[in-house]
Amino acid sequence: MGAAPMWSAKCTYLTQVAHRFAGLDGSDPEPVVVKFFGIFFFFFQCNSILGNIISTSVLSSGKTEVYTDLSDADMAKCGSAYCPAQLISSSNITETAEPSASADDIENENFKTDITKIYIIAGIYLVCSISAALIIAFFVDPLTRFGEDERKEGKEKLTGRQLLVATFRHMKKKNQILIIPLTFWSGIEQGFFGADFTAGFVTCAYGVHVVGRVLIVFGVCDALASVGFGFIIKLVGRVPIFILGACINLAVIIVMLTWTPTASSVAVVYVLAALWGIGDAIWQTQINALYGVLFASDEEAAFSNYRLWESMGFLLAFITQACGVC
Repeated sequence: MGAAPMWSAKCTYLTQVAHRFAGLDGSDPEPVVVKFFGIFFFFFQCNSILGNIISTSVLSSGKTEVYTDLSDADMAKCGSAYCPAQLISSSNITETAEPSASADDIENENFKTDITKIYIIAGIYLVCSISAALIIAFFVDPLTRFGEDERKEGKEKLTGRQLLVATFRHMKKKNQILIIPLTFWSGIEQGFFGADFTAGFVTCAYGVHVVGRVLIVFGVCDALASVGFGFIIKLVGRVPIFILGACINLAVIIVMLTWTPTASSVAVVYVLAALWGIGDAIWQTQINALYGVLFASDEEAAFSNYRLWESMGFLLAFITQACGVC
């Protein structure tokens, strides 16, 4: 509930500042908007790097022998063959301690984590969140400093209810309808990587303490690509970049479906995470910028739709994972 208004406000803020900067510079607003979103997502992914360094440090501290080195035969149950329903089933069997449980139903020890470490990580992240909120409240300039009052002069100020209605009315626009599938995919690919990839390809095969390291690689590639594509778009345009993102996702998916994790091929997981990070950088920067360019005069309703459909993609990805869909 807190993320939705925060992200909508962020997108509106960046779009307005980018358009203001383009006006002062006398340049085309579209590449400026892309560049601004690229810079934002660079720092956004940097917090992913820092956050995963923290989680890796905490999870790797103390006793590490709780993580099981699986044989290649056991790893055959991971990767694309991983099924959350098996984990749920094995947990139930372990709790009931049925002597007839088969070897296939033995619980994967790599999913077990000390609850104390989880509380430590949550406490560190909570302090970071509160600090970030205070920094925004006291140091970020309001939009009124960039001519927001003049831009809205003569326009009726919408109440919360009117803005909600405007958000749903915005769905009737042709451009919004056409961009919904792309926005929906953006949520699915993030949810898939955060839930299914980390569980099936990393934790299941190599242990939960490796997740942070893989996500650091993902964050580094995502951050660098976010900035890089902000400059590349000036040279090649938006369509080739979208095609590149689709090709990267398709290639990674094909590898994930055909490759089985082994003890000697852990490097493949890092490569897949790096490629997925580059693809994610494309979707995050380009889709946000596309909304800012297409709906420059109606940012609030447009970015509310963006968060709505992206969240629906997240919802689908996490529900299928949580329900053990295989």
